[in-house]
Amino acid sequence: MFNSRKELLDRIRLGEAAFLELKEVRFAGGKVKGPGRDELADELAAFANGRGGVCLLGVADRPREIVGIPVDRLEAVVVFVREICTDSIDPPLVPVIDPLWLPATSGEELAVVKIDVPRSLFVHRSPGGFLHRVGDAKRVMSSEYLGRLFEQRRRTGIVRFDEQTVAGATIDDLAAGLWERFRTSRTGDARDGLLTKLGLAGADELGILRPTVAGTLMATDDPRRWLPNAFIQAVAYRGTRIQPDQSGDPYQLDAADIAGPLDAQVGLACRFVARNMKVAAFKHLGRADRPQFDMEAVFEAVVNAVAHRDYSIHGSKIRLRLFDDRLELYSPGGIPNAMTVEGLAHLQSARNEVVTSLLAKCPVPAEIPWLRTDRVTLMDKRGEGVRIILDNGERLAGRTPEYRLVDEAELVLTMHGAGAE
Repeated sequence: MFNSRKELLDRIRLGEAAFLELKEVRFAGGKVKGPGRDELADELAAFANGRGGVCLLGVADRPREIVGIPVDRLEAVVVFVREICTDSIDPPLVPVIDPLWLPATSGEELAVVKIDVPRSLFVHRSPGGFLHRVGDAKRVMSSEYLGRLFEQRRRTGIVRFDEQTVAGATIDDLAAGLWERFRTSRTGDARDGLLTKLGLAGADELGILRPTVAGTLMATDDPRRWLPNAFIQAVAYRGTRIQPDQSGDPYQLDAADIAGPLDAQVGLACRFVARNMKVAAFKHLGRADRPQFDMEAVFEAVVNAVAHRDYSIHGSKIRLRLFDDRLELYSPGGIPNAMTVEGLAHLQSARNEVVTSLLAKCPVPAEIPWLRTDRVTLMDKRGEGVRIILDNGERLAGRTPEYRLVDEAELVLTMHGAGAE
């Protein structure tokens, strides 16, 4: 915002407004004394909760003069801003912090720091509470407004969360090798047109083409750059519960944070389970090995988790837990569209339409050997995934896998392990 020098100077002459905040910087010794941490955190969070904005440090609001920041203290100011964005705002902000030169009324070029805060995908809390920008000032949101804002962040009008554009991301952030795989022999569109048709990109409020949430999840090497919660936390424990060892830490046999594009996460999570589950040997007419979990059911469960979880819930990741007697898979978000746990095996509903459509185009990796021979893509458009989980799990372990909701905010699947014979 205000990317040209002329536009920025013109805005300063007009004074503070809905998208501009001016702050003079004061020092005590080598540290920033003003603006205060809480004050600046509130200003930045209010911009993020609204339509974004720019905060200029080194410019006095009255009389709208560029007073500058000593060059030898620029780094201290940048660090000060970064610490505020990380420590004083929840969830943390990642604005663009840019030191630059601007002319004072005397004509002398002085250093200032421009903090460009985009409209956020999330709702941020700062020391002053949940704030938003009203004109040239910040205001505490009413309970009603806050509730509407949370809902809008999940779904803007008829635009689902995975269709929303990601402020701060550019089309070049989408890896060509990841989005080109969705091109077919009949696709003649140029890059921008194809990305838009696929839902990997869309125009933001200013008409700038940017990656969507679905685009960052499916076509970037690490979606956590923009969606820090977009990964699977996998842990294999010894025993049947999370029990601390002598040092006081839970005894973990294996652990991994599984990141990358969603289809890659599916493969890596399945390999984690296959690597850590027990395999029992039993004899009837000969020796045979029986796995602890049905891997086709595990595959379906992980695909459903990455496809249908609520990515708008900041800080909540998919959690995969392996124990001696069971597997637990925690997926953030309740069940969409008023569905119930009992209806999961019989009804279809997608929270993330673009993500599911793209997963339905992703081929099953050749190195995953445990699927039915007729399955060619990660998502099954016939909606048989939950049925496979329940039937295959019961057939192997003698107990039906169980779904349950925790506080209407997390869907948990428990798959029982097969015992040795």
